[in-house]
This record gives sequence, structure tokens and C-alpha cells, in this order.
Amino acid sequence: MIGETQSLKIYSREKIKIENQEAGKTLLQIANENDVQIDQACGGNGVCTTCMVKVKSGMENLNEMTEKEEMMGLDPENPEVRLGCQCSINGGECDVEIAF
Repeated sequence: MIGETQSLKIYSREKIKIENQEAGKTLLQIANENDVQIDQACGGNGVCTTCMVKVKSGMENLNEMTEKEEMMGLDPENPEVRLGCQCSINGGECDVEIAF
């Protein structure tokens, strides 16, 4: 829910834990606000796949896959692969790995 806070762990070259983020923000927004580099060739508009992440845990705390993600070829039956610009945390904890 918007206004709640959550914890996000991002795995790139090293494990980064980001705590107390406002629910409803996308993973890409949270990464950008915390100086974590995630590629975003389309500027976070959901029309490329450079911000792709793999959800390691906490999938139940994320929004459902968006139409933009499906249009980019992501499989709703395999929701652990998401676009960081389309995937938002709804509360709770989540661990993701930057795909690129």
C-alpha cells in the first residue's frame, strides 16, 4: 500500500540493502534514488529490456506483471523476470538481481 515502507535488496556486483522506501515506487525509481546503477535505454518507459531484474524472493510483495512487460516478451507464467521500470513494491521485503 502507498505510504507503507519496505525493504529492498538489490544484487549487482555486491549486495545492496535499501530500507524504508515508500510503497508504490518502481524498482528502477528506488535504485535511481539510492545511486544503484540499472541500465535504462528507454528512460524507464517500458519499451526496452535493459532494466530487467530477476526476483530472488518477495514476489508476493510486487505488483502483477504489466501489459508493457508482456508486450516486451516477458512471460506472466514466469514472473520472476521483470522490468525494473514496471515492477513496484507494494509493501514487505523483496530481493532482486540486476540482470545486465
